[in-house]
Amino acid sequence: MKRSLILNCAVICALSAGSAFAQTIPPGGSLYNPPPPAPPPPPRIYVPEIPKMDAVPTQPSVRSGRSSFGDRVSRCLDEGAAAGLNQADRSTYSRSCANLRD
Repeated sequence: MKRSLILNCAVICALSAGSAFAQTIPPGGSLYNPPPPAPPPPPRIYVPEIPKMDAVPTQPSVRSGRSSFGDRVSRCLDEGAAAGLNQADRSTYSRSCANLRD
């Protein structure tokens, strides 16, 4: 009797354990999981222009929107002289003025 009870318990546990531990995800996923994002577009491939052997090379024009530091100092010294500042005051004014200007 004891053997049949143990055997019956083992069979019941084996049958119920198979369904309790099996978790399957249906095709198409869950309603609670959002779909994966779309893949990004492929990168644009840029092919540079090939220079011709007979063509004259063009020089790139470099224009700075800002004047040089020396030009700014000269302009600030001129402004200080026009304002009637002495030499010591002009040098102080030109240092602070040149650093603030474009």
